[in-house]
Amino acid sequence: MLSAKSADIVRATLPAVAGAIEDITPVFYGKMFSAHPELLRDLFNRGNQASGEQARALAGSIAAFARMLLEHPDRRPDVMLSRIAHKHASVGITADQYPIVHRHLFAAIAEVLGDAITPEVAAAWDEVYWLMAGALIAAEARLYAQAGVADGDVWRPWKVVGRLEETPEVTTFMLRPADRAPSPPFRPGQYVSVRVPLPDGANQIRQYSLSCAPNGTDRWISVKRVAGTATTPAGEVSNWLHDNVREGDVLTVSVPFGDTVLDDGQSPVLLASAGIGCTQTISMLAHLANTGSPRRVIVVHADRSQDTHAFRTELDLLVAKLPDAQAHVWYERPAGEWPAERTGLADLSGIDLPQDVRAYLCGPLPFMRAVRSHLLDRGVPPSRIHYEVFGPDLWLADA
Repeated sequence: MLSAKSADIVRATLPAVAGAIEDITPVFYGKMFSAHPELLRDLFNRGNQASGEQARALAGSIAAFARMLLEHPDRRPDVMLSRIAHKHASVGITADQYPIVHRHLFAAIAEVLGDAITPEVAAAWDEVYWLMAGALIAAEARLYAQAGVADGDVWRPWKVVGRLEETPEVTTFMLRPADRAPSPPFRPGQYVSVRVPLPDGANQIRQYSLSCAPNGTDRWISVKRVAGTATTPAGEVSNWLHDNVREGDVLTVSVPFGDTVLDDGQSPVLLASAGIGCTQTISMLAHLANTGSPRRVIVVHADRSQDTHAFRTELDLLVAKLPDAQAHVWYERPAGEWPAERTGLADLSGIDLPQDVRAYLCGPLPFMRAVRSHLLDRGVPPSRIHYEVFGPDLWLADA
């Protein structure tokens, strides 16, 4: 909780800080990477830095945290903090890195806002930062303890024991611990980070859902090749994995993290995905089928065509295994005969949704925004709608 004095100052200055924060964050990253080039080389996603997405996500999280402290002083924004903590833990962030961020962030704030940052204003926002940082440090320490590792020590060698070409764009890599140690457990919906050495000497990290766990040892990740566009760079890590990794190679992979996980209740479930977001759906479906779950399960998936739809066969097989499950699939450009009402973008308006449904979304932001808005309009509470974003979270959904 903010002190009364700091709350008054933050309330008065929030419009100015929030309005300038997208100018502040590029200055902040420039200062930090100049002083610590190893952070850009070996920790931060260079593609997201180039596109500006990481800066926008940081700006949104700081402004949202400050706003929540003012609007709800009696409670913390735990949903947002949990999401950030899981992302941080998956790349091995440790408490000693927070002072580095603080130093360069506040230098950037002072540079951009100039005389408006009086000592009193700086002290109030310093309190905001350390409230957020302290909560994240504590949450990350708990996650490391739950995973049975020392803080930041999340990396292990995994041997590639198989490779499957799911579609021309999606490849599944079957992994097994290279040190023959037991595989860490995971909950359906969680992801791992993969750290790869690139030709320029950088060690870049990306997150991938665990798409399947066929036995007690192996873990599967399914990776989509990412082509560059006029505004976004090509996927450094995904393309490197496609082009270079074969059976017998060893990858550096983290223990599993992620807070968008299938609950253990008995309420109906909606699994909504688009594109490569199907990896989360398949993981949850496999768990439901393997445990003989009697839950009602509704699957919604959207893709460009049958040819780009990874796990098409697995989706049908898993749905058939469940006693009360159905799948609804839309293709934008069907390759052959396909129902007109399932052509184009996904439309949930004709799907019967139980009142107590719990929804899990994974896919591009426009898809998830549309599905979430539809669910809210139909009376599904925000607390029952969960989503996963890979990369910077540019969408702070209501808790």
